[in-house]
Amino acid sequence: MKDIQMLRLYTRVARLGSFSAAAREAGLAQSQVSRMVADLEVGLGTRLLSRTTRAVVPTEAGVEYLVRIEPILAALDDADNSVRETGELRGLLRIGMPSTMGMRVVIPRLSAFTQTHPQLQIELLLDDGWQDMVREAVDVGIRVGDLPEGSGTAKLVGRMHRVVVASPAYLSRCGTPLDPGELANHRIVGGPASAQSSSWRFDRDGETLSVAVRAHVSTNDTTGALAAVVSGLGVTSTTSWAARPELESGALVRLFPDWATAALPVHAFFPMGRAARIAARTFVDFLSADLQRAPP
Repeated sequence: MKDIQMLRLYTRVARLGSFSAAAREAGLAQSQVSRMVADLEVGLGTRLLSRTTRAVVPTEAGVEYLVRIEPILAALDDADNSVRETGELRGLLRIGMPSTMGMRVVIPRLSAFTQTHPQLQIELLLDDGWQDMVREAVDVGIRVGDLPEGSGTAKLVGRMHRVVVASPAYLSRCGTPLDPGELANHRIVGGPASAQSSSWRFDRDGETLSVAVRAHVSTNDTTGALAAVVSGLGVTSTTSWAARPELESGALVRLFPDWATAALPVHAFFPMGRAARIAARTFVDFLSADLQRAPP
């Protein structure tokens, strides 16, 4: 058991980049954690961590060891969870997702899940880029949009609808477009939800309209795109869940409500395929059910 604790402490120091943070998480003194990791290095005969006054980062050997040891520790957690009669999950669950998705959809729903599994430690990796989920030891990734072919095992958990929005100040200054075709006369803000195509598609009563757009301001972050639109920089296409707070407060106005826009699929991606952890699948089942009850 001491050896397992030593391995767990090493993985947390490596992921957190701090002995003190790992010590607080484990309820131990920093000196204890430092000594146990040092003992592990002595036993292996190699340095796993590079220590400076500013940072603690894994060495090349440390990264390789981390990638190999984390699945083993996760398998031990799964073995315990599979036989625990209460059904309560324990261990560490790492979830990767886009920042806005995490802040506006997933995090508000986490409280109910953690009440059922209070001993489960959850770590959220918020990043709008496509993470290397295997090397980051992500148990499940939540992704909006189509997944790359052959990217692994995935489950559709819901769909998000697009909306086209602008601020009242911008519309007062530049006029309100009444038809999607009028977008050619307006400034466009591009973001992750709208930058995948040079045209936006609209449907109404069997009629399909494709409107060519060119971003005058663009960003790789949904929250940044929304901030740009709220400030009056232009019009953007985003998802209803992302813009909901601004639409409800009146900071943004939805355009073309009579026109339907394409829905984006939301997938839960399991980098380990069929070997996906019990905690990951349980969380995804919870999230899927909750989104179906009250789609964002």
